[in-house]
Amino acid sequence: MSVTHEKIMLKSFDENQARRLLELGRETLAIEADAIRALHARLGGDDSFVRAAELMYACEGRVIVSGMGKSGHIGRKIAATLASTGTPAFFVHPGEAAHGDLGMVTPKDVFVAISYSGESTELLDILPVVKRMGTSVIAMTGKPQSNLAQLADVHLNVAVDKEACTLNLAPTTSTTVTLAMGDALAVALLDTRGFREEDFAMSHPGGALGRRLLTHVRDVMRSGDAVPAVAPEVPLAKALLEITQKGMGMTAVIDEERRPIGVFTDGDLRRLIERFHDFSNITIRDVMHANPRRVHPEQLAVDAVAVMEEFRINQMLVVDHEDRLVGALHIHDLTRAKVI
Repeated sequence: MSVTHEKIMLKSFDENQARRLLELGRETLAIEADAIRALHARLGGDDSFVRAAELMYACEGRVIVSGMGKSGHIGRKIAATLASTGTPAFFVHPGEAAHGDLGMVTPKDVFVAISYSGESTELLDILPVVKRMGTSVIAMTGKPQSNLAQLADVHLNVAVDKEACTLNLAPTTSTTVTLAMGDALAVALLDTRGFREEDFAMSHPGGALGRRLLTHVRDVMRSGDAVPAVAPEVPLAKALLEITQKGMGMTAVIDEERRPIGVFTDGDLRRLIERFHDFSNITIRDVMHANPRRVHPEQLAVDAVAVMEEFRINQMLVVDHEDRLVGALHIHDLTRAKVI
């Protein structure tokens, strides 16, 4: 059976339509930027932000974020940002909370309720139960006199003059300001907790930063028979065979205790060919580079990268604390591991 694909015709905007689209785009950004500037200006007007941060910092349980509709979407992002920056948090849908998920909430938690109107029925239905548990409540609303704001222990005012929507109906500016308030709390708490790059990496092991800060040399190095190594008395020809068989473009030169005393690379061979034509009487000791660069298995792989970049080398030897050869690294190993 053949499948017919209809060609999709794209309609081009005329000059006036294109100009109007650009104007609306810029106007939307201007309205939302002005609203965030207004939030910035009033943030220090009372102690609500500091009090909210104190409650979240002192929380012995989890910060639980909840909201309906677009507020719920923003709440999920706030919870995710908090969780990834050192403040344990998760999102609970208020409708589901009323039908069993409220069991996730404990007296040791902090409950963050988000509703621009402050009158979300789903939140107001569960808030008395949350309060009876003894759970602290932070409300984010645009209406300081709303029921939700009055019930909360701390109210964060995210009021805006108008929505960016041309009908002044769709949550646009208000959701942007609410998200910005959540980011402000997350960053303030991150700094207060002394949250570091290493801590961020622990919660982002699959990301680029996680790979850079969590990957150790032992995780990517070659070991055992895969490591090219020869004794210093070995003829150069035999050392070249070791280089070829192990495929690292180099060989370590080790003593009787497997301590590296030198290294010889493909680059060294090319330079050697320019000087000599007869290799029959040359041992690897005669042409090796003494005191090669090395790292330890427990070091971060990025440390090895830094040494390679500084000295413009593509391979490094890995030694234990007694300086015995236990592995080797090639720049390609680090690339495959996405450390660089």
